[in-house]
Amino acid sequence: MGDYLVKATAFQGMVRAYAIQSTKTIEEARRRQDTWVTASAALGRAITITAMMGAMLKGEDKLTAKILGNGPVGAIITDANARGEVRGYVSNPHVDFDKNENGKLDVARAVGTEGSLSIVKDLGLKEYFTGQVPIVSGELSEDFTYYFANSEQVPSAVGAGVLVNPDYTILAAGGFIVQMMPGAEEDTITKIEKQISSIPSISALIEKGNSPEQILEQLFGKENLKIHETMPITFSCPCSKDRLGAAIQSFSNEEIDKMIEEDDGAEAFCHFCNEKYVFDAEELQALKSK
Repeated sequence: MGDYLVKATAFQGMVRAYAIQSTKTIEEARRRQDTWVTASAALGRAITITAMMGAMLKGEDKLTAKILGNGPVGAIITDANARGEVRGYVSNPHVDFDKNENGKLDVARAVGTEGSLSIVKDLGLKEYFTGQVPIVSGELSEDFTYYFANSEQVPSAVGAGVLVNPDYTILAAGGFIVQMMPGAEEDTITKIEKQISSIPSISALIEKGNSPEQILEQLFGKENLKIHETMPITFSCPCSKDRLGAAIQSFSNEEIDKMIEEDDGAEAFCHFCNEKYVFDAEELQALKSK
C-alpha cells in the first residue's frame, strides 16, 4: 500500500485531526538526497508535517516550510500542495550523530536549537501569507506546534517520527496534527493531552503496522472519531528541462555567451530531486533573447 493521509474530526467536531503514513515518501526523499541517518530523520519529520499542512489547503494552493537552524544540516526546505504532493531537501545531507540520552535520533543537534521556522503559503492571492517563529527545540514537532499556536493562533499538537534501517533506508515514518476548534471543552482538551503523552512514538506505531486511522483511534477512541477523507501522499517534483530552460532565459545574453565560451554548455541541478539537466551550446543559443 502506498503512503496516505487521513482527515478527521473528533468529539462532535471540537477537534480537527490529520494522521499520515509517509514511509515510502521519506525513503524517496532519502534516496534522492543521499541523506545519512540523523539528516534523514530531520528531513523526514519536516516533509511529513508539511504534507499534513498541505492537506489543510484547497485547490491549487501550496506552501513552503523553511527551517533555518544553527545546526550542521543547515537549511531544510519543504514544499507541499493540497493534492498530497510533497518534496524537500537539506543543505547538508551527510549528517549523523549517536543517539541522544533518550535513545532517540538526535534531530535537535542536527537542526540546531536557534534559528527560525517560516511558512509561506501561496493561496492564489496577490500576496503570499507568511508566518515566522523562532525555533524552540529543534525537534521539529515542538517547533511546528509553536508555529500553529503563535502564528496561526490554533492550539495544536504535532507529532512526527522517522525510523531508519542500518542500511540507511527508511523503516517507518508518519505523523499527526491535532487541532482544537473554538469552543472545545477543557475536559476534552485534558483527555487528549493525556492520551497524546501516553501513546508510543508515532514511528513505532507505524513500524508495528498501525494505519493512520488506527493511530487516530488510539488518540481519541473509535467511538469519538469521524473519518472524512483519505488522500495519497507522494514525493513529487515538478522540475523539468523546460522549466530550467525558462530560468536560463532570464539571464542576460552576455551571461549565456559566457556559459557557451567557458563550458560549451551548461548543467542545471534541481535541489529537491537532484535531477541533472544538460544544455549544449546550441540549446543555450536558442535561449538567448532576440
